[in-house]
Amino acid sequence: MIVIAHLSDTHIDDGQRSSDRTRAVMDYLEDLPHDLDAVLVTGDIADHARPAEYEQARRLLTSRHPVLVCPGNHDERAAFRQFLLGQPDAEVPTAPVNQVHRTAGFVIALCDSSVPGKDEGFLEDETLAWLEDVLARTPAEVPVLVGFHHPPTSLHAPFVDGIRQFGAERLTELTNRHPNLVAFLCGHAHTAAATTFAGRPLLVAPGVVSTIRLPWERYAHPEDHVHLDQPPALAFHVLDDEGRLTTHYRCVTG
Repeated sequence: MIVIAHLSDTHIDDGQRSSDRTRAVMDYLEDLPHDLDAVLVTGDIADHARPAEYEQARRLLTSRHPVLVCPGNHDERAAFRQFLLGQPDAEVPTAPVNQVHRTAGFVIALCDSSVPGKDEGFLEDETLAWLEDVLARTPAEVPVLVGFHHPPTSLHAPFVDGIRQFGAERLTELTNRHPNLVAFLCGHAHTAAATTFAGRPLLVAPGVVSTIRLPWERYAHPEDHVHLDQPPALAFHVLDDEGRLTTHYRCVTG
């Protein structure tokens, strides 16, 4: 059984609130009696992409569990590489930050869906070619989870849907060629959500820093898209020996 913790949208800034909420989630994971197979953080690590924010995030996201991170629309590729990943000598600092985590039992391919200077997402041709290569190099019996920041389909949350991942038909075509791609994992929406994309589960991590108000929750706050008083939360994805994926969501309080 493979267990992956999935959190997103920490938005670390120079204030105490975002750090405290991220620390609460990481402390919760550290205190678990079970060793997780991975902790996945799907973007918007920093709020303004400043070096100090990434240095703080690097300290907060240190764990006994393997931690994997990808950028979001609030992140900046060169700073992300240098100050969070510790890769100051990248040949092309502004190229997409694509990473793969391989184990004997599963693979996580993290794609950079960020578009420099914009809030919406898009997978560049370079990223799709990279993902195709990762999948081609993975034995057919090994499950692959694909992560990125932006959901590639509508979640019926208008604010988020306007800045989702576009050009997703290219990803659908790629997915159809690889049956061992078992699910997509993303963030960006600041809400726990589960739907499908390209015939696979699309599982959205809740936001650590805040929670979005859905349209039918905003009758008392018609102009306010964000809950700041909801607790931080995360997802646990469980991949069992039969290849079945189950997701549990948890709020972190206290």
